[in-house]
Amino acid sequence: MRKLLAAAVSLAAIIGAEATAPASAADMAVKAVPPAPLPVIYNWSGFYIGGNGGWGSSRNCWDFVTAAGLVVADACSDRSGGLIGGQIGYRWQTGGWVFGLEAQGDWADLSNTRLSLIDQRFSTRVRTDGIGLFTGQVGYAWNAALFYVKGGAAVTSNSYDILTTIDGLSVASANSTRWGGAVGVGFEYGFTPNWSVGLEYDHLFMGDANNSFSVANPIVAGALNRINQDVDMVTLRINYRFGGYGAPIAARY
Repeated sequence: MRKLLAAAVSLAAIIGAEATAPASAADMAVKAVPPAPLPVIYNWSGFYIGGNGGWGSSRNCWDFVTAAGLVVADACSDRSGGLIGGQIGYRWQTGGWVFGLEAQGDWADLSNTRLSLIDQRFSTRVRTDGIGLFTGQVGYAWNAALFYVKGGAAVTSNSYDILTTIDGLSVASANSTRWGGAVGVGFEYGFTPNWSVGLEYDHLFMGDANNSFSVANPIVAGALNRINQDVDMVTLRINYRFGGYGAPIAARY
């Protein structure tokens, strides 16, 4: 009887131990998986300053306007050359939309000389040596990539000369600072929190302008010159944004 009782107690102890083992394992602490880091969103807001350089092309149609108001057409010419300058501006970002204001100035080397169709003893020369843009921007950003359109006012600095065809001497000249309109489109990419690089195209509508020569017009006596001008610009740009506005920000959910 004693042996039977001892065997029963031993069996009960073994069954109890097996029953409590899983419960003890379940009570062990499990290490939590760390949360995934939040994605970094590029911030386009803030003041920026930068430089640009590239290529420009200007088309000019030269007419002469007599004292009686008669327009005598001479010739149209295209000229291309280099551009270099800088820009300064400010941008605001709300969600993916980016809005901005910018001023840009460039030195230009756009010059062309063409034989006059009215009097071939003379040639006409148009030179543009400066271009300015004052524009607003609207764009949309995909993180560090920004696509935008722009529009506003444009100004060009020009000189006009009538040259003798044989020896190229200037016999009449005029200078003109002209205002018009500009539209453009661009793409910019932020390769560091504060630095970005971009490519931009602009078209300038400068319209017509009448100019008085320094002396009597040798091609059409007493006439003013009237120049119609359009300019195309393609520039590579690099910008630096100032302060904390240029740092990346974490996305919020």
